[in-house]
Amino acid sequence: QVQLVESGGGLVQPGGSLRLSCAASGFTFSSYIMSWYRQAPGKEREFVATISSNGAETNYADSVKGRFTISRDAVRNLVYLQMNSLKPEDTAVYYCNAYRQLLLRKNDYWGQGTQVTVSS
Repeated sequence: QVQLVESGGGLVQPGGSLRLSCAASGFTFSSYIMSWYRQAPGKEREFVATISSNGAETNYADSVKGRFTISRDAVRNLVYLQMNSLKPEDTAVYYCNAYRQLLLRKNDYWGQGTQVTVSS
């Protein structure tokens, strides 16, 4: 059974830091692109960051570039999102995503999300 379980969210003051974790199981972690998305109240889900299956390449939304860092642990099947210099506009539910495409077959999995609130 495929599972993506996020953790590490919470309430933090502006300028603070949080590290989100995503524990993956039930699929071949090393062959999936892993990403973080977020959804703020009343807004559509948006891309935050992605890391390639071998961890060699990363990409970020312009709004978080230089503040957030995505990484993965191939041994423990974990994905992290280190978030620094947090702003109130970073408040959202953060979702972990696993994606793979082999020829015409796509596999796309989502976690249940973890709430991040940035407020004084």
